Amino acid sequence: MSQSNGADLPLVTVIMPVRNEAAYIERSLGSVLAQEYPADRLEIIVADGMSTDATRSLVDRFRQDHTNIRIVDNPGRIVPTGFNAALRQARGDFIIRVDGHTEIAPDYVRCCVSELLASGADNVGGRMNAQSQGIFGSAVALATGSPFGVGGARFHYSDQKEWGDTVYLGAWPRRVFQSMGMFDEELVRNQDDEFSYRLRANGGRILLSPSIRSTYYSRGTLAGLWRQYFQYGFWKVRILQKHPRQMQVRQFVPPTFIAALLCSVLLVPVTRLGLLLLALIAGSYVVASLAFSIQTAARQGWQHLFLLPVVYAILHVSYGLGFLAGLVRFWNRWGDHRGRVPALPFRDGANTQ
Repeated sequence: MSQSNGADLPLVTVIMPVRNEAAYIERSLGSVLAQEYPADRLEIIVADGMSTDATRSLVDRFRQDHTNIRIVDNPGRIVPTGFNAALRQARGDFIIRVDGHTEIAPDYVRCCVSELLASGADNVGGRMNAQSQGIFGSAVALATGSPFGVGGARFHYSDQKEWGDTVYLGAWPRRVFQSMGMFDEELVRNQDDEFSYRLRANGGRILLSPSIRSTYYSRGTLAGLWRQYFQYGFWKVRILQKHPRQMQVRQFVPPTFIAALLCSVLLVPVTRLGLLLLALIAGSYVVASLAFSIQTAARQGWQHLFLLPVVYAILHVSYGLGFLAGLVRFWNRWGDHRGRVPALPFRDGANTQ
């Protein structure tokens, strides 16, 4: 990390909400410490969700040589409570989020600051470049980086600078949280999406820039991937209830598909039409999945061909079932638009950029 000559640069706070990231924390925190941005203009706050592995001791080892690292406790154990706990202690004019499964490029902080200052955006970020180890992990990375796998979420695959709905991770001027409040602590997942919706609904602008580069190490097991996307679908229901006008058609496709599939299964014992509908719905999906799998494997390697349909099915079925489960769980919350959004007070003398 550059040591000085940045007195005229804004102070930046990098917030890392983590829990049980011993396998990745040295890589992710190490990439933050390797930034070209001057060390005396960069503070790093790790919000530890009461990790039960070696995460905390590994961070403490880094702290012995780097005085700009701090640790805060996150007894809530989820990202929004950890991010907010760190944000309350942050001194930076700009706030940048980095997750434990992410390795950022050496110029990441500098590019975030440059894009925020040049564009006047309220949030900037880059695309999610997913990688993983092993053949299954590689298939996950390919599937989550394709339009068929994740719909029209452009931050998964766009290489163009463009205004958008959301970005991966994010960097914000501090003033955004002072005016909008912090992350919604009700949401175990999708808290960044909810904040982006809230920001855009209040006139904020979000910039996706290819100059902001990072690598996300995706889940490498079937169970981990299923659990992750089930939770995405489950908590998306609360976002729908809070921000119905911000939802995109693509976000309703997996639950609609699963609902139609389940209805056709229930109709099979009752009418021949049920079997026809089941064959049509399931068959159409299988054909589409195979077509996109062949297309991806032709570009990225045929060794992925047989795993890609499995990964696509996990993404879509788990998300769809999670969404339907969320509709059941939150059936009586359609009038509750508030959630738990703490306020971030202004600090005396703070630069609000």
